[in-house]
Amino acid sequence: MLSTAQQTERAHAVASSKIHVALTFDDNFWAPAYATMRSICIASHRRADLVFHLCHRPLTDEHVADLRKIESEYGATLTWYDLENDERFNQVIGKARYHKRTTNIVYARLMFDVLLPETVERIIYLDCDMYVRAPIEELYETDLEGHPIAAVRDPYSFHIIGDKDMRQNQDLFNLADLYFNAGLLVIDMDGWKKAGIPAKLDAAIADGTMDRIYYDQDFLNLVFANNWKRLPQMWNVLNPRGPHEAFDPMLLHYTGPRKPWHLVSGVAFSRVYRHVMTNELFYRYMRHRVKHRLRRMFRLNR
Repeated sequence: MLSTAQQTERAHAVASSKIHVALTFDDNFWAPAYATMRSICIASHRRADLVFHLCHRPLTDEHVADLRKIESEYGATLTWYDLENDERFNQVIGKARYHKRTTNIVYARLMFDVLLPETVERIIYLDCDMYVRAPIEELYETDLEGHPIAAVRDPYSFHIIGDKDMRQNQDLFNLADLYFNAGLLVIDMDGWKKAGIPAKLDAAIADGTMDRIYYDQDFLNLVFANNWKRLPQMWNVLNPRGPHEAFDPMLLHYTGPRKPWHLVSGVAFSRVYRHVMTNELFYRYMRHRVKHRLRRMFRLNR
């Protein structure tokens, strides 16, 4: 635990440093990643201080060009991490459980201590189905009060870890403990490294724990159980619908099946989100998803 003086010194350093943000995605999610980054830039007073760490699978030249517009429009910096050619990442996903909806790229956030430069002392991780409406620097400068991470409580936690009749995995979790949504994390990299995540992940894979739990979110809740700072709920509003707009949320997390990049979605701020993504990219992404779905259908029917 840092002393008060050390915490104050760390807070001053964070406030004057670059703002590091990490995203993980593949080529089928490049447009939402762009929209998430652009929403951050639009709402920030420190656009030139933003450094986006993009942990990605191979991207087409066209999609890379789309993402690079963040640099030319806002002066932010993009740093690229090609996971396809990262031996350390491939070793992890070769052992970890795979899910066709989330894909195994989600495990990249468990490897920030080895993927990111050692000079990065703090980073914000965001899922790419998010829309940021408040200055990200306010989140970045949060006093973690000696905790390794900060996050928002997941309102669906009882169902996630308890499942049917709230009786699942009682040997792993206590439903009375707070449980966070891992779609948004403010991470102190020193505390993250000290948590020993790679070794604990290996152990969880070996003893079958990873086969029983909700992928990396459950795993992170096990690693940081009762050792995380709770953020205000408005910093990660899950599955937002129209009425949520009245609460002026700082960050929307479109976790449900309805997404703001659907032509008709019914989610909060869907019209604004379309303009954040830009109309041109919104409709191009819609065509991309249709083509992708058709290709999958034809492969399945062969």
